[in-house]
Amino acid sequence: MAARKSPLFDTATTLGKIIAFLGISGLAGVLAAGLLVPVAAAAGTGASASLQFFEELPVELEREALAQPTKIEASDGSLIATLYEENRQPVTLDQVSQTMQDALISIEDYRYYEHGGVDLEGILGAIASNLTSDRTRGASTITQQFVNNTLIYSALQNDQTATFSGNKNVGDKLREMKLAIAVEKELSKDEILEGYLNIVQFSGTSYGVQAASRYFFNVDAKDLTIPQSALLAGVVNGPTAYSPTENPEAALERRNLVIDAMLTHGKITQEEHDAAVATDLGLAITPTLNGCVGAAQAPYFCDYVTHLILNDPAYGETPQDREKVLYRSGLTIKTTLDSRVQAAAQTAVNETANPDTTDGAVGHTMLSLDPKTGNILSMAQNTRYNPEAAQGNTVLNFNVDEYDGGDPAKSLGGGGGFQPGSTYKPFTVAAWVESGKALNQVVDGTKKTYPEGDRWRASCMDGGNWVISTPELKGYTPQNYGDKNYRYTTVLDGLAQSLNTVTMATARQLDLCRIRDIAFDMGVHDASSSDGSLNPPSVNPPALIGGGVAAAPMSMAKAFGGFANEGTVCEPRALTEVTAVDGTSYPVPAPSCRQTISKEVARGVNTATQEVMKVGSGSQLEYGDIPMAGKTGTNDERSQTWFMGYNSGMVTASWVGNWQAEGEGSSLGGLQIGGRVYPEIDGSLIAGPSWARFMQQIPGLYVGTPFAAPPASMINGGQRTTNPARPSVPGNPGNGTGTNTGGIGTNTGATGTGDTGTGAPAGGTTGGGAGSDDSSSNGNDTSGDDGGNG
Repeated sequence: MAARKSPLFDTATTLGKIIAFLGISGLAGVLAAGLLVPVAAAAGTGASASLQFFEELPVELEREALAQPTKIEASDGSLIATLYEENRQPVTLDQVSQTMQDALISIEDYRYYEHGGVDLEGILGAIASNLTSDRTRGASTITQQFVNNTLIYSALQNDQTATFSGNKNVGDKLREMKLAIAVEKELSKDEILEGYLNIVQFSGTSYGVQAASRYFFNVDAKDLTIPQSALLAGVVNGPTAYSPTENPEAALERRNLVIDAMLTHGKITQEEHDAAVATDLGLAITPTLNGCVGAAQAPYFCDYVTHLILNDPAYGETPQDREKVLYRSGLTIKTTLDSRVQAAAQTAVNETANPDTTDGAVGHTMLSLDPKTGNILSMAQNTRYNPEAAQGNTVLNFNVDEYDGGDPAKSLGGGGGFQPGSTYKPFTVAAWVESGKALNQVVDGTKKTYPEGDRWRASCMDGGNWVISTPELKGYTPQNYGDKNYRYTTVLDGLAQSLNTVTMATARQLDLCRIRDIAFDMGVHDASSSDGSLNPPSVNPPALIGGGVAAAPMSMAKAFGGFANEGTVCEPRALTEVTAVDGTSYPVPAPSCRQTISKEVARGVNTATQEVMKVGSGSQLEYGDIPMAGKTGTNDERSQTWFMGYNSGMVTASWVGNWQAEGEGSSLGGLQIGGRVYPEIDGSLIAGPSWARFMQQIPGLYVGTPFAAPPASMINGGQRTTNPARPSVPGNPGNGTGTNTGGIGTNTGATGTGDTGTGAPAGGTTGGGAGSDDSSSNGNDTSGDDGGNG
């Protein structure tokens, strides 16, 4: 019997004629591309020119690495946030259900495993269909679609003009076909299908089948059912037109068309078909929240981390390069954040100043560091991380500086800092004990005016002095909170009770520049520094009670961490490991610590700040039974309040203040804070109790070890038998625990717990423990502090 002639080579048929033409044209082996050569010729191009054009087309598809989301993780591996331009979660083909593969092939390219990249039969069928019906049918194979998506993706990644389906000309189609044939020679069918399933768009920002499965159904791609698979296979033909959320009726119709195709091509049974078309869309929309706005925890820490990456040339030469690395290269950013500490801090912040019940001008932060490493353990803020204008919304991070290192090209997204009030006073105490003076030395804390022209030693200034120059005030008259508690007392008591006049009397005997230098070396600086370097605090005396710098909570925590770590200051640190999905590892800063003051000086300060917690403005805080040191702070205008709480295991800066205004009229008084209006404003009443609530939630964490005692001479000094001569001053009635030094002893006399009488017994201290505070008072841009509850 004569062999049956194949219609493919029968020149009596249309198909045979085309194949014969292809043979004549010399494009055997590239059949699909040859189909379009006559078209090009008919358009005015000679056949030989068409062939030359075809021969010059690229024969290799250049593929960019697919964009993948970046994940920022806490130290325990818990998710902080996901960052992406395209939400894509690449999977291997064996991680995609067979029903999904079958659904896609049935509707898009049922001869996928039979052709070599370009389906001649499909092209002719599409031509016939388009000529005989009013419906447009495409003929691109899955391989061609993979090529098309890859070309578009590469163009967009290289800032080139991408050619989309509606704008293609003959040359574009020729190029696509030739590349499809080349891809089929390079990759297996399964590899091409896998690549297509990972690159194709399914919705606005969901790219790839895994991200789409998670978004539409909250399941993995390997678990997709028949109706779910059919819906996704239908969506790829038109992510907007067939969007299940925007056009559910069209999506349902398209899904059922795919299910019909699966039945037609033998991928499912009639029973499976009928059950599938009887279901609704079954959506369980689960978006992968993008960026710090959608952070699972610590959105302001997330923001800080992104700024660190975008400022670091290790991630690319230009800001644009660094953005691509951050948002497209699938980084895993492991950080120092302790999710337990963060959760406790955020809870305390919300309980104190929830944005729903708090005036929009009131900010509250809680930032904790490990003083031995500088690791940032928490960064909480009461506002919502949201760029939309609304009360309680802001993307300003109150915890950090405006710029990294004062470089205006390196934004940190910070809020510009706040006056620290009396939390600045421990630096004067540090300079005091460093100079060889004792904590129990008595100074004149009575109310006095330092006259116009009075000179204070300041070695860093012209002439070596700072000169009082307030002619309109006829000098400088510091005041204590409430204009009371003026007395001769010890430096130790002065800090515990936060007496401004004692700080001034102390500083009067020191070099103002040394006080400034200690604070600056330990980390305190202007949070708005923008001239390429960090600006130190002011030198003038009023600055010593907190008005000479607007500091960020992070820099205050860093400095107090130096006290906690026996004089060794560690740079705040957020990153522990950064790797890309391709295995690239990026450098992260190692712990960086340096000794800035001696151990003995730090121990002396810690002794004084522990007294704050025993008998001073922190004595009423209920934070647990572990030894703690601390200091409250409030500025003159009562617009900024602080509490710094620390031990050797953790240092925490709690700040509550007006972030929208400074100066006259900026007081927190009268503003709703967590649904209440406070009759008095100071660090011991808002920021301090919030810190205590934070500590109550993390018992057993970062408890540290007890602080070592300083040398005995640092407490009591040398041989002294009497206090400096001074007039008898009335004591202030005690309404608390007494003044200060019980257990440590005052200057040269009895050790008792303080004195509540009207005299000043030798060696004792006067005044009760009402806890003073520091408003200094006379309009010299000074800061006040915390009326203690002591």
